[in-house]
Amino acid sequence: MTIQEASRQINNELRVIYEQGEAAAISNRVIEYLTGSKPTDRVFQREKAISAEQENQLREYTRRLLTHEPVQYVLNEAWFGGLKFYVDKNVLIPRPETEELVEWVIANCKFPLDKLSILDIGTGSGCIPVTLKRKLRKAQVYSCDISEAALEVAKRNASTLGVDVNLLSLDFLDKVKREQLPSFDIIISNPPYVPEEDKQQMQPNVLNYEPPAALFVPDKNALIFYEAIAEFGKGHLNPGGTIYVEIHEGLAKAVSGLFTSKGYRTEIKKDMQGKERMIKTV
Repeated sequence: MTIQEASRQINNELRVIYEQGEAAAISNRVIEYLTGSKPTDRVFQREKAISAEQENQLREYTRRLLTHEPVQYVLNEAWFGGLKFYVDKNVLIPRPETEELVEWVIANCKFPLDKLSILDIGTGSGCIPVTLKRKLRKAQVYSCDISEAALEVAKRNASTLGVDVNLLSLDFLDKVKREQLPSFDIIISNPPYVPEEDKQQMQPNVLNYEPPAALFVPDKNALIFYEAIAEFGKGHLNPGGTIYVEIHEGLAKAVSGLFTSKGYRTEIKKDMQGKERMIKTV
């Protein structure tokens, strides 16, 4: 089987469950992963044969993709902030809006970097704390998560990408435990914020594969993490410090109102799709 034939085969099979553009994007990603050749290179390698082992891998990847398993989990990699992260089913797949949140933090950072302290709440793959440490090298970056499996993924990414991040095993909703943390100049979080009732509207590639504990919150207490973050900030945010959080697109006013009720002033930011997806305290 040639590279061209392999590319055509997986693309045709994926079009059964994906739209044409998405099927093509996933196919290109898989073929690049298998062969190490980018689409521009493959123009001149169309007749190059792939090995029997690569054919077997292609069949297995296609089988998994046809069950709606995200390509990031199939290949165990995701890109965030120009960096390649290892991901598995213990962590969320990094999203573009989370990348925008990190960029917002970097663009508005006003502290001397050698004295800057940052806390990320909800480590996951480590995409937030690792990227911040890569961009703000002299800062002290801490990150906590209740999931030991997620922390192992984050440790792997921090090591691979050559940064030293303080990764902490911590249930942030446990007030006694979070009170043991020091104070910070910046607190950032992409916490669980999807109400349980939204499950029925979600795509199977998210609902059936991504870790529920990192996604969902009770319908009657959808702001549980934001309330904990706001309370924590009253005693652990240094003077002039800022809290940055990612939010559900339908809860911007509710989250902003919660922070306002705790004595903060807030700014809501839209993502590139024009949705209200981020809030910072000002």
